[in-house]
Amino acid sequence: QVQLVESGGGLVQAGGSLRLSCAASGIIFSINSMAWYRQAPGEQRELVARITHGGSTNYADSVKGRFAISRDSAKNTVYLQMNSLKPEDTAVYYCNADHLGRIYWGQGTQVTVSS
Repeated sequence: QVQLVESGGGLVQAGGSLRLSCAASGIIFSINSMAWYRQAPGEQRELVARITHGGSTNYADSVKGRFAISRDSAKNTVYLQMNSLKPEDTAVYYCNADHLGRIYWGQGTQVTVSS
């Protein structure tokens, strides 16, 4: 079992920045990758960024150049630095872990960007 706890969401003005954190606990070795997804009201959940065990990253086109995913292996934590935020970034952001093919989700953290 893997437990994921997100933090760092909140209300920010357009152009501002936030950093989300996702702390993993439980059976955390052999996690293949971790990712951030988001879901806006009435929309499907979408991938924002992913980082693999080897450190490779990929991003949604809509956030490239503005968001950065990183990890601190010593703290078992993954971060999402979000800069130049836009109102369309408003969503609930979820942390995701792929552990031996099984997917785990955090409870989500709300990010609201005001115009």
